[in-house]
Amino acid sequence: MAEDTGRNEEDPATNALRELAEASGVGTSFRGWDGSEHLVGAGTLHRVLDALGVASRTPEDVRTSLHNTVLDPWRRLLPPVVVLREGQEFHVPVHVPHGSAARVWVTAEDGSHHEVLQRDDWEEPKEVDGVLTGRASFAVPEYLPLGWHTLHAENGGATASCPLVVTPGRLAVPAGSGGRQWGLMAQLYSVRSARSWGIGDFADLAELASFAAAQHGAGFVLVNPLHAAEPSPPVQPSPYLPATRRFFNPLYIRVEDIPEYGYLTGSGRSAVEALAARLHPDNLRADALDRDSAYGAKLEALEKVHAVRRSAARQRRFEKFCAAQGAGLEDFALWCALAERFGPDAGRWDGGIRAPGAPETQGYREELAGRIGFHRWLQWICDEQLEAAQRTAREAGMGIGVMHDLAVGVDRGGADAWALQGVLAEGVTVGAPPDMFNQQGQNWQQPPWHPGRLAESGYAAYRDMLRTILRHAGGIRVDHILGLFRLWWIPDGCGPGEGTYVYYDHEALIGILALEAQRAGAVVVGEDLGVFEPWVRDYLSERGIFGTSILWFERDDGVPVAPEEYRRECLTSVNTHDLPPTAGYLAGEHVDLRESLGLLNRPVEQERAEDAADREQVLDLVRSRGLLADGADERETIEALYAFTALTPSALLGVALVDAVGERRTQNQPGTLDEYPNWQVPLAGPDGKAVLVEDLAGNERFASLIRALRREMENPATGLR
Repeated sequence: MAEDTGRNEEDPATNALRELAEASGVGTSFRGWDGSEHLVGAGTLHRVLDALGVASRTPEDVRTSLHNTVLDPWRRLLPPVVVLREGQEFHVPVHVPHGSAARVWVTAEDGSHHEVLQRDDWEEPKEVDGVLTGRASFAVPEYLPLGWHTLHAENGGATASCPLVVTPGRLAVPAGSGGRQWGLMAQLYSVRSARSWGIGDFADLAELASFAAAQHGAGFVLVNPLHAAEPSPPVQPSPYLPATRRFFNPLYIRVEDIPEYGYLTGSGRSAVEALAARLHPDNLRADALDRDSAYGAKLEALEKVHAVRRSAARQRRFEKFCAAQGAGLEDFALWCALAERFGPDAGRWDGGIRAPGAPETQGYREELAGRIGFHRWLQWICDEQLEAAQRTAREAGMGIGVMHDLAVGVDRGGADAWALQGVLAEGVTVGAPPDMFNQQGQNWQQPPWHPGRLAESGYAAYRDMLRTILRHAGGIRVDHILGLFRLWWIPDGCGPGEGTYVYYDHEALIGILALEAQRAGAVVVGEDLGVFEPWVRDYLSERGIFGTSILWFERDDGVPVAPEEYRRECLTSVNTHDLPPTAGYLAGEHVDLRESLGLLNRPVEQERAEDAADREQVLDLVRSRGLLADGADERETIEALYAFTALTPSALLGVALVDAVGERRTQNQPGTLDEYPNWQVPLAGPDGKAVLVEDLAGNERFASLIRALRREMENPATGLR
C-alpha cells in the first residue's frame, strides 16, 4: 500500500527489500497526480517481486536475490536478446572464463555472414559460481541493415546465440502520409449502415473511410481496437479487454462480401438472407447495441459459407495465409475450439489443457481439427476484408488510411493469456493509480508482460502481434504507450491504489515498434496522456512516435496552453473515448455520471465548480482567438473548439465522429464494469435517432464542423500546412 514519504524508515531489512526491488525494475515510490511523492509498502513489493519470480520473503531470500541480480548476466555467454539502433556501433558483453578467447559473428536476416570484432574495453573479472569470469566487449558493425538478425558466440566448445534486432533510429514518415491531415475517430461497432447486421463491420469501415476522404479530404480514420473476443456469444463488450491482441474479431465480418457467399445453394442463401433480415431493424436502434445477437447470427451464417468449397486459387491463398501466421494462428484457433467446448475462461479449464503444448491439449488438436480449421478461416476472412478496407481508403485519397488501435493488454482467461503464459506475469494485473478523473484508481484486469521472460523470448510474441495488426494498416495508435516504459502492477486481492510501477526496456519495445511500423509503411501514435516522467515525451519524439493531445488536458501550471505551444508530431483532438462527446462534456455530464456511480473522492459541488472553471478557461482562450462569440450555441461552440485545434502545429488532427453528428452519450466510463453500459452505445444524433453511414453524406452538422476545421487549416494567416 502507498505510504507517505514523510515516514522515516530505518529498518535495514526494509531498506534491503527496496534495494532489491529497484534492482529488479520495481518502483519503490511514485509521484501521484496531485504531485505528491508516495512510498510503496513492503507488502506490495513482496507480491510484485513474487510475480517476477524474485524471492524476497525472508532476509536470506533478499540477500540471495540481490547477489543473483549482479551475477546472472555474468552466467551467460550472450545476453538473451540485443536490440540496437541503426547506424550505431553497439558493444555486446560476452562472458567467458577469464583469459579465454571468444569468437562472435552475425547471421543477418538475408543469410549473409558478418564477423564481430572485439574491442579493448577492460572490466575487472568476477568469480561466478566458482569460476573466475571475464567480460569481453564485441562491437556489432554499424552497417547492419534494419531487421531481425542472429548473434552467435563460441568459447572453448560452448556456443550461444540470440536475436539481434536493428531498429530505426527514427521512424521514417511513410510515403504519401506526409503533410498535415485530419481524420475521423470512430468506434466501429457503433457505426452501422442499412446493410449491417446490427453492428458496424469492415464494409462499413471501408464506406466511412471512402466518404470522409472523397467528400471531405480526410487523411485517416482511427478505429477502436478490432482484437478478437470470445469465439461465441456472450462476448465481452470492451474492445480494450480482448481475448487476443494479435488476431481480429469475426464480429466485424460482412458475410455477404465473402466470395464463397455467391456460391451458396438456394436454401443456404435464403437462410443467410433471413438471418440478415432479422438483424437489419437493429441498425436503427439507438438505445443499445446487441453484440450477442449479431454475433450469434453471423456465426450461423459463416458456418454455411465456410462449408462452400473454395476454388483451387482461393484454397492456395488460405493455405498461404495460415503458413505465414504459423503456430500463433494454430494456437489461437485451438483456444477458440476449446473455449467453445469448455467455456472461454482458460483459467478454469482442467489442468491437462491449461497449456498449448500439454499432451492432453495435443489430443484435442486432432479431435477438434474441424473447428480449428473454421476459426483459422475466420481470421483469413478478417484479413481479406481489412485489406479491402485499407485499399478502399487509399484509393479514395487517404494518405494514411485505416489507423488501428492497440489495447494495453488482454483478458486473464483469454487466448493470449493461455497461449503466451510463458511471457506473462501471474498474480498481478495492470491498471492505473488514482488520478483526477478516476480518484479511486483503475484495475484493468489484464496480465502484464513479464519484462524478463519477454526479453528471454526475444520479444517474439510482441513482434508477431505488431506484424499482424500492421498488415493492412496505415497507422497504429498505441493505447497507454507509457506502458512500454512502465506499467502499474496491482497484486491480486489489492485495490488499484495498492500497486506500483514495474519498468520495461523501453529502448527495445519502442525500437521494435518503430521497426515493424517502418516495414509496414505506417505511422505510430502513442496515447501519452496521464502521469508520466518528463523525459518520456521527448524520447518518443526522438524516435518518430507521435504523441496525443486532448484540448481539455493541455495545461501548463493549470493554465490552458496556447495553440502555438502544442507539439508538431502529435495527434490533437478535442475529445477522447474516455470522455463524453463534447456536447455532453460542455454540460458537465461526466461529473454527474461519476457522482452517480460513486467514483468521486470529494464533494460533487466542488468537483462541478472546478470542472466548470477549467472548461471556461479553455473557452476563454478560444474566444481570444476570435473563433467563438459570446452566446454561441452548443454546435457553434464545438465547431470553434475543433477550429482551435487547427491553430496548433500538430500534423494530425482528429475529429470524433460522435462530435460531428452531435451525440451526447458517454461511450466508456473508466473505473466501471457493469455499473455503466460501456462500449454499447450506438451512434446517434442530438435527436436521439440512429445515424447510419449513408446518412453522413447529407448530415449538415457533420459538414459544417469539417468546414470549420478545414477553413482554419487552409487559412494562410493561421493554418500551418
